Amino acid sequence: MEVQVSVMHTTPDGSLGIGDLAALTGVPVRTIRFYCDEGILEPARSAGGHRRFGAAAVDRLRLVRRLRGLGLGLPAIASVLRGERSVGEAAAAQRAALDVELATLAWRRAALRAIEDASPAERAARLELLAAVEDGPAAREVLSAFWRRLVLAPVSPEIEFSFVDMSVPPPPADPTPDQVLAYAEMVVLVGDESLSRRLVARGKLNVRQVRDERTLLTGIGAAIGLALPRVAAGEEPGPGPALDLYVEAHASVRDARDTPDFRRALLAGAEVDGDPRMRRYWELFGAVTGEPVTGGGAHIWLVDSLARTVG
Repeated sequence: MEVQVSVMHTTPDGSLGIGDLAALTGVPVRTIRFYCDEGILEPARSAGGHRRFGAAAVDRLRLVRRLRGLGLGLPAIASVLRGERSVGEAAAAQRAALDVELATLAWRRAALRAIEDASPAERAARLELLAAVEDGPAAREVLSAFWRRLVLAPVSPEIEFSFVDMSVPPPPADPTPDQVLAYAEMVVLVGDESLSRRLVARGKLNVRQVRDERTLLTGIGAAIGLALPRVAAGEEPGPGPALDLYVEAHASVRDARDTPDFRRALLAGAEVDGDPRMRRYWELFGAVTGEPVTGGGAHIWLVDSLARTVG
């Protein structure tokens, strides 16, 4: 039986020709030429102008091939080869990019399922609703921009971030059709200019009246914390420590006292929080996050409690 033996064509200095490098690594000659043109490989030239490669090119090309198999692009691979970042760092960046891509696909799959499961009568409405959002991150940015517009008082970036973060649910990594529909409806709600105008007007009034926005937000947060168990228990809005703390938080930053007149004035400014669109927003927030009671829902419960005591 005749046995064929592959012969490496090396020069006295041990360098390899492009065909020999291809045979050793399994990378096609055409691809090696492309890598040379892109600066991934840096061959020497023989007297006749042919590409010659040192022994290190074999390990280098094998590494390139393995990283390409993991989906890394040439710019990322080049940064590894230049020593600008490690293989682990490049892999982490690629994994993060893949997470974003998978989240986008999961959102699109859930949106398609929402249309697929819709009855003929509701399909057109769902199509229009879902057209308001492209994907989860884009939808979240719309909601975040809405809440950032409502921060009119001078506060630290940390407070602003906290306020926006607690008002905008993160898009689920693997959403259900109902979650995608809920998120899309939230985007539509915050696009209502009449609602924005009401909230901005209230915010401007607060800027004139409130001397310490941070203290106010802290006090409201504490009142919401007291109200949450009552809301979760299904209690009707009404008087109690949670409402008293809520009113006191507002009174203290306005240099006022908790009196019936103050409560009536406070209710006039807080009524926008009970707007049906805001109530719907927090219902949808819970539908997205799975929370039975949201902080926004508890805030509305406090406003309703105030309305009942004033009434």
